Amino acid sequence: MVELKIEGMSCGHCAEAVRKALAAVHGVREVTEVSVEQGSARIEGDADPKLLIAAVEEEGYKAWEK
Repeated sequence: MVELKIEGMSCGHCAEAVRKALAAVHGVREVTEVSVEQGSARIEGDADPKLLIAAVEEEGYKAWEK
């Protein structure tokens, strides 16, 4: 499991955009959580964390691995 800290999400639409971006990354089995309140995401699978971060940042949010 990979946990990301995500800065800049403010609503459910933001969380859904992040969830879709993460789900599209090769190696993601499941996006188990995207929390606006916590500013975080949990991803199951063997995706490269750098690719996950890049996918989130392409959506306009700042991300880093916890």
